[in-house]
Amino acid sequence: MNNHSVWGLHYILDGHEPVPEPDVLRWAAWYETADRRVAFDVVGDAEVSTVFLSIDHQWGDGPPILFETMVFPRGSMADERSERYHTWDEAVAGHDRIVGELRAGIFGL
Repeated sequence: MNNHSVWGLHYILDGHEPVPEPDVLRWAAWYETADRRVAFDVVGDAEVSTVFLSIDHQWGDGPPILFETMVFPRGSMADERSERYHTWDEAVAGHDRIVGELRAGIFGL
């Protein structure tokens, strides 16, 4: 049996470094218990969550997109916002920027 995914390349984290995992069963075992959270903050009426996606979301040429920040305004899912990143460091910087913009009132929700 071939354990390779047909949907795209799966990744696991080694510290903060994404590592390709071609065996989907090993990836799934890791995924079940992994702490994929990069950062989480509550700013006013919004929750800001940044996570490691573990599946490459790059649908074209370029480096894998593996991290995502989502802003969840409480009470209104229609105003969700998201940004995606290639690296842990980019994800941390993007999360911090969005939190700062929310606190300053310049992130449009």
